[in-house]
Amino acid sequence: MTYDVTVIFIALLTILQIPATFAVGLYRIKTGILLSDGGNQMLLRRIRAHGNFTETVPITLIAMAAADYSGASDTMLWAGGTSLLAGRIIHYFTIALTDGQGLLRAAGMLLTFGAMLTFALYGLVQNWPL
Repeated sequence: MTYDVTVIFIALLTILQIPATFAVGLYRIKTGILLSDGGNQMLLRRIRAHGNFTETVPITLIAMAAADYSGASDTMLWAGGTSLLAGRIIHYFTIALTDGQGLLRAAGMLLTFGAMLTFALYGLVQNWPL
């Protein structure tokens, strides 16, 4: 067991966290709004896109590592990791750069929840004491 696939997705999603964080900070500098959103809808969307990324990615990566530890196949890890990565990119850009409405945002969340649930259930099923 090497965790190679899981580590790749941890690295990729960590790298994606950086521009999401910078997008909020740079927009704060541009607007002079240093706390909360000041009623600025663009800043609010960037804060929520960043926050949602921060809320969902770590727990899914923990579940992915648990599934990996529990013997998940590389195929499952690649599929789930790709689903998480694509879901987070789609969801982030839909909220941060548009009005956040529509099917793309929902698709991003479905991809994210699919990975989250798959990894969690795999870890649970493989380790449930019978």
